[in-house]
Amino acid sequence: MELQPGVAIRNNIIGTKRIADIANDFGITKFVMVSTDKAVNPTSVMGCTKQIAERYCLSLGKYSKTKFVAVRFGNVLGSNGSVVPIFKNQIERGGPITITDERMTRFFMTIPEASQLVLQAGSMGEGGEIFVLDMGKQVKIVDLAKKMIELAGLPESAIEIQFMGARPGEKLYEELYFEEEEMIPTDHQKIFAANHRVLDYNDVLQCVATLESASSEGEGSIRRLLKNYIPEYDCSGTACDAEKSTDETLLKIHADLRPELSGSVELASTADD
Repeated sequence: MELQPGVAIRNNIIGTKRIADIANDFGITKFVMVSTDKAVNPTSVMGCTKQIAERYCLSLGKYSKTKFVAVRFGNVLGSNGSVVPIFKNQIERGGPITITDERMTRFFMTIPEASQLVLQAGSMGEGGEIFVLDMGKQVKIVDLAKKMIELAGLPESAIEIQFMGARPGEKLYEELYFEEEEMIPTDHQKIFAANHRVLDYNDVLQCVATLESASSEGEGSIRRLLKNYIPEYDCSGTACDAEKSTDETLLKIHADLRPELSGSVELASTADD
């Protein structure tokens, strides 16, 4: 996704929008959108597009009979793309185990925990919530690799660990919620709901339409639009440059989402909730 931001927009944003719209049109009782911890203060195209998908679903829910909620996953152990099967294969081949950065940490959850989070969110959700599982402390990837070497019955020195350097858009650590999102306890002792601000649906809809139109354009144009919508997105070192979009809708959403970052921009009031 990082190398093809247009594909990420069409998959994560437009694909989610179409399914959410169908749920709304047919009066589905509840809709659980699966997001990711990478949507919080994103440094990647995946994180940006997942955050926008969150905003679309939850803003649509303000005007829908369908109760829209979201969940933010950590890294799911054993799922497609998980480091566990990759490390297992590397150990079986005699190494080396490849890790991008020695400092890299991640939140982990099991497949049953991920499944239960979705089911519990569908049960508890009243519309507008973002549910997060208490996954404990983040795990250092290098410690996970060493543990897997040990579980394979080998001394740590038997398998070389190589550090390859962080990939484009990769964060050293993940976050489950924004600083301004208060974590509210739920009836489930390990599940919390993020108290967040829902944006105006029409503004988000216009932003989604702008991104869909731009999804076939160059990488730099797409990243600039994402940067304007999500000011904390760090796209330095990519085709994104310092040029700022003058799209008023994006500026408005920026100010609604991050009032403390909006400077002196004055905006018209949004529609009533």
